[in-house]
Amino acid sequence: MQLPEDQWRAGHIPADVYRQIPPGTDLRKVVIVQEAPRSYKGPIVLTLVIVAGSIAVLLVIAFVVQVIAGAAIAVLSASGGLSYTISRSGKHKELSRAGSRRRSRTPHQRSNRPVRSKNRYRK
Repeated sequence: MQLPEDQWRAGHIPADVYRQIPPGTDLRKVVIVQEAPRSYKGPIVLTLVIVAGSIAVLLVIAFVVQVIAGAAIAVLSASGGLSYTISRSGKHKELSRAGSRRRSRTPHQRSNRPVRSKNRYRK
C-alpha cells in the first residue's frame, strides 16, 4: 500500500490528506469524495459514429449524383441533344473498333504521284 490509490481502496486516509484535516475532527464522520477515473469509451464511440456517418453521407451523395447523371444522359441522348459524329471522309485508313487496321479489303497500292508542296493555297 505505497500508492495513495491503494490506500484509498483499502479505506485508509493517506498522510498528506490526513494532515489537511483540521485537528479535533471526528475521522469516523469524514467523507472523502474521489473523482471517478476518466473513461475514454464515450469519446471513442462518438468518433467512430461520426466517421461512419460521414462515410454513409458521402456514399449516398455519390449514389444520388450517379443516378442524376445517368438520367441526364438518358434524357439528352433520347431527345437528340447529345450526339456525336464520326467523319469518314479522309485519306487515312479507318481504324476498326478494336483499334487495328481493317483487314477485310486488300491493301491499296500507293501511286507514285509527285509530292505537292506544303503551300496549297493560291495567292
